[in-house]
Amino acid sequence: MHKKLSLGINLALAGNLLFVLFGIICYWFQKIYDPDSGFSAFLEKTAYVTLFSGFIALAAAEVLLWRTVRMRTAVKVAFALYIIMEAFMMYCELNSFKVMSFYDPYSMKLAILHAVLSAVVCFAFVYLDPYKTPYEVTIIICIGVILGGMFGNLIGIRVYFSILVNAIAFSVLFFAIRIMLKREIIEIDCYGDKARVAEYKSVFFEEEVDDDEDEEENEATEASAEVSEPEPEKKERPSTEDKGEPAGDKEKSSGGSQNKKSGQEKKSNPGQRNNRKKQHKKK
Repeated sequence: MHKKLSLGINLALAGNLLFVLFGIICYWFQKIYDPDSGFSAFLEKTAYVTLFSGFIALAAAEVLLWRTVRMRTAVKVAFALYIIMEAFMMYCELNSFKVMSFYDPYSMKLAILHAVLSAVVCFAFVYLDPYKTPYEVTIIICIGVILGGMFGNLIGIRVYFSILVNAIAFSVLFFAIRIMLKREIIEIDCYGDKARVAEYKSVFFEEEVDDDEDEEENEATEASAEVSEPEPEKKERPSTEDKGEPAGDKEKSSGGSQNKKSGQEKKSNPGQRNNRKKQHKKK
């Protein structure tokens, strides 16, 4: 989380908590007020110190938001107008004992107007990181609390009750923003942030490129292998002479004919010998 943004959120939270403390001190002051009591004077001074410290903290938070948060002009302007409105309302409440014809601390219309404007400012904070469900739910809860502050007039409480409820609601809001930023549930763009290249970098397309390169290499190797392989030699067809008997049968047939010839020669030899003997006797 950005250091200046963290400091700004902490200051906004502290400012609203100081407003809550201011409301408690004012209520206590009214209950035990005694013009001759030194404790009442101490409470009055403490209330003023708390009030001014709260406004200083909110003003510093607004300056840090303007300097750190990128874009989000609606949030910055709305929060600045809210601080001005709260300062004016506080001033009127503290000086209500004077004759102020335009300001009625028990006016229901004033309470409704103050609550509605505060709810609009609270809703503007959703633009810090929209479409995040936990953050949107927190905004809705805070708006409900703010709108509930207008009903203080129905039970006879002055407008500063609505101011106190606003401070409680915005304290919850800034505390939730602080927690969600730490847990990285929401992200707020700030000036000077380092680019989150590693966070948003995807390896999916690189893997696809590598796969395509591997496929191209495989296809190239297969093509070269097909070119380098010699064509298979054509087998010579057997001649018409070889279509007859196999070699073993030929050898058997040739061997048989030779045996027959030798047998005939053997048979003819004894006859020839007898004829020669007869001729020799006649002589």
